[in-house]
Amino acid sequence: MVRELPPQARPREKLLARGPQALADAELLALLLRTGLAGQPVLQFAQALLDRWGGLSGLLQATPAQLASVKGLGPAKRAELLAVTEMVRRALSERLRERPVLDAPAAVMDVLRLHMAERAHEVFAVLFLDSQHRLIALEELFRGTLDQTSVYPREVALRALHHGAAAVILAHNHPSGVAEPSRADEALTRNLKAALGLLDIRVLDHFIVTRAGCTSMAERGLI
Repeated sequence: MVRELPPQARPREKLLARGPQALADAELLALLLRTGLAGQPVLQFAQALLDRWGGLSGLLQATPAQLASVKGLGPAKRAELLAVTEMVRRALSERLRERPVLDAPAAVMDVLRLHMAERAHEVFAVLFLDSQHRLIALEELFRGTLDQTSVYPREVALRALHHGAAAVILAHNHPSGVAEPSRADEALTRNLKAALGLLDIRVLDHFIVTRAGCTSMAERGLI
């Protein structure tokens, strides 16, 4: 139990005395969980969750169904974890609305990883940007096996016109974990770039998203 620790070692007291940066990941998570399991104090329970998902980033990408499968994560704890994840997503999105996305590539990648890295199926999303390259909206448009025949340029163009977008960033995940763009990814990007170019809408990048990170096709010279 946390209360069995010396006061200066308890996560809440440590945070209040020294600031949140002084806490280890497991200690931060323990503050949210509050209680552990029979025979497993909350700090051990928190560390077990981090080990299961490979750290805080993986845990924040866990789906509601994945969290529900964990013994000891009842509705209240799952709700708190999902609320924290959504707060992180919204905070990162706010950053992208306040300044050009090209000035904050790491924030773009963080948003995309939180949005789709843990999906078991392929998801295609678009970041719609204004003329200053600030985020207007992020929308998930297609699911399933993605190639140039299953992602419809007309639908992407309609959503871009709806938002009055001047540019877009494309993104989709690779559930396999392989972050390398495929030939199909390259063909899809060319088709969308050509279709949107007719409307004077620029394709700035296409990110391949995995749990381990994101690959920029623009950085590879493929845009």
